[in-house]
Amino acid sequence: GTGSNILSALQDLFWLLKSKVEKQLQIISVLQWVLTFLIMGIACTLILMYILCTDCWAIAALYLAWLVFDWNTPKKGGRRSQWVRNWAIWRYFRDYFPIRLVKTHNLLTTRNYIFGYHPHGIMGLGAFCNFSTEATGVGQKFPGIRPYLATLAGNFRMPILRDYLMSGGICPVNRDSIDYILSKNGSGNAIIIVVGGAAESLNCTPGKNSVTLKNRKGFVKLALRHGADLVPVYSFGENEVYKQVIFEEGSWGRWVQKKFQKHIGFAPCIFHGRGLFSSNTWGLLPYSKPITTVVGEPITIPKIDNPSQKDVDFYHSIYVDSLIKLFDKYKSKFGLPESEVLEVN
Repeated sequence: GTGSNILSALQDLFWLLKSKVEKQLQIISVLQWVLTFLIMGIACTLILMYILCTDCWAIAALYLAWLVFDWNTPKKGGRRSQWVRNWAIWRYFRDYFPIRLVKTHNLLTTRNYIFGYHPHGIMGLGAFCNFSTEATGVGQKFPGIRPYLATLAGNFRMPILRDYLMSGGICPVNRDSIDYILSKNGSGNAIIIVVGGAAESLNCTPGKNSVTLKNRKGFVKLALRHGADLVPVYSFGENEVYKQVIFEEGSWGRWVQKKFQKHIGFAPCIFHGRGLFSSNTWGLLPYSKPITTVVGEPITIPKIDNPSQKDVDFYHSIYVDSLIKLFDKYKSKFGLPESEVLEVN
């Protein structure tokens, strides 16, 4: 009896230690991504400039020569790595929140797609985990479909960061890149565009479900020009992982944010999550709130080389209606009351 009690106690201790280790690995995995998002590009640029001024300058010079040679690769579908997309660190990243991907319809590999991802949130954590890694099984749920998460083109001018992003299947959100993927890369491609962009991130806050979409029609025009089907995607919980200071329209803070957005492409947000060692302190770590990304039904789009504004408006209205229906269908399943309404701005 004593031996079995000791064995049982050791087993309990083992599982307790394993649980603590896994939690720490989850925190580390999320922290590295947050730091990548915030400072990796600037840090790598400064390090490269420093190396050029040392005895190891040849290493930096070789990389810069490679950078010039490889400059247009992001515009041509990038250079994804299944090895990187399958890193174990992304599974710890997924389990921290946790993040889940829900498939509602099959996607044909004979078609190309533009996924409209909503909402942006502060960092688009659900978009990254679901479509730039295999942590939630996007490759198994949509076999034969190659996802490309589109992000700011400026990120691909940053040394090292550009290669890191491309390894996950991330591409610039500009016309050249999207045109190439949808016209010269065969079929079975899915470009994920966070439609609301920086403007939407300025209004994200816990408890609020709103999207910036009414005047965002460029992605619809691209879909028509290439005959790529539109797929609405909504991430329940994306706005819950950070708290943000919201500046009112007309305030000095909102003026500064809009100036940054106009001239640089992103808007600086004042936000916070939890601390590294305690969820009761402020820090850069997001709160561990569930994020559930639901991929809706594809909208069949005809190929029109020069779509009129009437064509764009028509399919845009269909897309907005589909997104609202998707939200209404799944909101109660993921913790929202039936009375919750998706605000479309």
